[in-house]
Amino acid sequence: MTDRDTPADSAPARAPRRRRRWLRWTLGGLGALVALLVGGILIYSQVGVMGAEPGPLAEARANPGLTITDDGAGIVLSPAGGATGQGLVFIPGAKVQAEGYIATFADTVVDDGVTVVITRPWLNLAFFDPRPLTTFTDLAPDVTSWAVGGHSLGGVRACQLATDADALVLFASYCANDLSASGLPVLSLSGSEDGLSTPQKIADAKAELPANATFVEIPGASHASFGAYGPQPGDGTPTADPAEVDRVIAEELATFLPRP
Repeated sequence: MTDRDTPADSAPARAPRRRRRWLRWTLGGLGALVALLVGGILIYSQVGVMGAEPGPLAEARANPGLTITDDGAGIVLSPAGGATGQGLVFIPGAKVQAEGYIATFADTVVDDGVTVVITRPWLNLAFFDPRPLTTFTDLAPDVTSWAVGGHSLGGVRACQLATDADALVLFASYCANDLSASGLPVLSLSGSEDGLSTPQKIADAKAELPANATFVEIPGASHASFGAYGPQPGDGTPTADPAEVDRVIAEELATFLPRP
């Protein structure tokens, strides 16, 4: 057969074009999927964000013993009467603004001289914040003994950073990674009426923590009782007074946080 007899669009010629089309379709599909995923995460992270309740926040800001500094990476709560060198890096729960926890820690800061850094997680979700613990401890260079803690999803992230701290505090949360052999001092604070981090879930994850971890269940406290940002979907009904929950948190932290 001569060249003139060979079809211009023969099978060997069509094959590379088909492969290129398949590659373009595949890459285009993957690109669209990634764009949808990223867009979905961005929308999810911004919808339903829970802010601080105005009353408790205003009361905390008016407290002369509490100094509040917003650094962008986090909110630093410092005792106006002098610090003890003790510090807590606290990671908020999913889609809860950092301001929603200022009132919770006012007693700890003012009465016990503990410096608290409330982080601002990227996209309001702790899982998407890869920053190391030093990003937040550097905001309070005078503190020499640091615990890391978090509420709900923030506590799960705190577990991942715990080996860089002197202690771990879980607020209505539990670990997804194994710290049982870490030797870290651990305090787990939970609520009897928590509908999200339920008492059963706390108990089921106990094996991830050191055997000498301290567990304190606050009677009448719900999931949202560990902040001042209002009710939360799926949560139980709290029966404890918010001021009483804050007092118990402050008392437990005062006896637990490591000293310099």
